[in-house]
Amino acid sequence: MSTIQRLLSLVLTITLAGASTLAAQDLAINNVRIIVGTGQVIEQGTIVIRAGRIVSAAAGTTAAPGVRALDGRGLTAVAGYIDAHRHIVQGGGRGTGAGAADAWLRDSAPARMQEFLEAGYTTLMSAGGAAEPVVALKKAIDSGQMKGPRIIPSAPLQLGQSPTPEAARQMIRAMAAADIHFTGEVNVNSFNPDPKQLEALAAAIDEGKKVGVDVAIHAASVKAMNAAVKIGVPKLVHTPHFEWLSDADAQLAKTAGTMVSSCAGFGAPVFNVFNKENVPTFRDGGKWPDTILDGEGRGREAGYKPVNGRTLFDNGVVYGYCTDTGYLPAWGLAQELRVLNLMFSPLDLVKVLGPNSASWINMGKDLGTLEAGKMADIVLLGGNPLGGTPLNGYWDFLNVQVTIKGGQVLVDKRAAK
Repeated sequence: MSTIQRLLSLVLTITLAGASTLAAQDLAINNVRIIVGTGQVIEQGTIVIRAGRIVSAAAGTTAAPGVRALDGRGLTAVAGYIDAHRHIVQGGGRGTGAGAADAWLRDSAPARMQEFLEAGYTTLMSAGGAAEPVVALKKAIDSGQMKGPRIIPSAPLQLGQSPTPEAARQMIRAMAAADIHFTGEVNVNSFNPDPKQLEALAAAIDEGKKVGVDVAIHAASVKAMNAAVKIGVPKLVHTPHFEWLSDADAQLAKTAGTMVSSCAGFGAPVFNVFNKENVPTFRDGGKWPDTILDGEGRGREAGYKPVNGRTLFDNGVVYGYCTDTGYLPAWGLAQELRVLNLMFSPLDLVKVLGPNSASWINMGKDLGTLEAGKMADIVLLGGNPLGGTPLNGYWDFLNVQVTIKGGQVLVDKRAAK
C-alpha cells in the first residue's frame, strides 16, 4: 500500500484495557507564583479553571465557590511544555515496522506517555516516521483510553530521488484529507541544495497553504535555511548547526514569517542516557562528535546551535522548542534546556517553551500562556519559594511537581511525599 493510500485510510486501531475517560475539572490553584508567559510575573496569585480553560489568573485570592482547591504555596506555575518535534513511537519511530509499532502501542505506550506527563509535557508533535501509529496514539489519548500529552501527528513527505511538483502536491492533499496538518521534517542538502527538490518543496508549500498543511524543513546550514526561506517555508525544524547566522540571515526569516524550533541540544554531548561510564555520545548513542550529521565536525555544532538560536530570537523570529529525541522525556528536556541556558534567561525559556512553541504548532490562541481563555495546561514547579527570583536557571524547569492538562490533574508528585 502506498504512503498516500495509508494516509487516506488511517485504519490502524488499538485496544487498551482498564482505561477510563477523563473529564476536565473545575479547579482553583491558590497561593502560587504565576509566570504568565507574556512577561508578567504574579508573585502570589490564584488561577481559576472551569471546563478545562483558565477563567482568571490574578494576584491575591480569587473566590471560586464550588471548585476543587489546590494549594500552590511554594510552587511556580508555568504553561505546560510543548515539544514541537519529537520521535514518539517506538523510541523514535524511525524505520520501525507496523508490527513493532502495534506492539509498542499495546505494551509500552501508557508507561511512556506517563513519563512525558511527569516531565511536564502536555503537548507533543510527532517528527519523522509513519503517521498511522501516531494517529492511533492520539485517538487513544483523546478518547480517554490512555493518559498522555496532547498528540499532534505529522506525516512524511517522501519526495524520492526525482521529485515532481505535482507528486508533492498530491502528497500534501492526501495529508489534508487524513486530517494531518504538518509534514515531518524534509532535509534540504546543507552544502548544495537541489534545485529540483526546492521546486517540488515550493509546490508542496503552496499546496499546503491552500489545504492547511505546514511543510516543516530541516536545514542544517545557513545556506540551506536561506534557500528554504526563499521558497516560502513556514516552519523550520532545528536551528542551523553549520555556519554562523548573521542578523541579515535572521531578518530574512523574520520578514518571511518563517518560524524556527530549537533542537539546540543536537550538537552537545549526551551523558548518562546511553551509558553510565561518563562517556559522551551523540543523541542516538553513537560516538560523539564523530556521528554528528551535516556539521563541521569536532563538536563545533554545540556552539553554533545556541548562538544562532539567540540571533534568531533577538531578530524577532518566533523561536520555539523541540528536542528531536527518542529517549527518556526528562533527559531530553534537561539536554535541550541546559544548552539553551547558555544563551537564554529562564524567562526567555518560558517564552520559548510556551507561547513561541504554541505558535509553531498553530495553537497560539489556545496554549502557551496562563491567560484567561487559554486551555488549562499548567505545570507547577517546586524548589523555588516565593520571594526570590522567579526562576534561577534551567534546572528549575526539571522540578515538576504537578502537571495539569486541559484542567485535568494528571500528575501530582506531592501526594507521594
